[in-house]
Amino acid sequence: MLVDTAATFELVTVWQVAVGQVSITPNDSGLPGIASLRTIVGAVMTIGLVLSVLALIVSAVVWGFGSNSSNPHLAGRGKTGVLVACAAAVITGAAVTLVNFFWNVGQGI
Repeated sequence: MLVDTAATFELVTVWQVAVGQVSITPNDSGLPGIASLRTIVGAVMTIGLVLSVLALIVSAVVWGFGSNSSNPHLAGRGKTGVLVACAAAVITGAAVTLVNFFWNVGQGI
């Protein structure tokens, strides 16, 4: 069985060129409503941050009430709530940066 190495090499080269030229990037004009979607996401982020502040206040009150009433279970739940509220605020605030970071990591692969 004879294999035409020139044709095989040409096929591999054409395939590598075709794959190497694929370039797809996100665009703002691809779909209608992208601007509205960005506005909605920004509003949801604001709601998330406001709810994180509310959760922090409620958890701090529960923590204080549990500590002053000698209720270690309630105080522990309050401490956990404070940490969860702070973590939620950090993640909400860093969401765009985290997505951009991992997008750039994916583009480097």
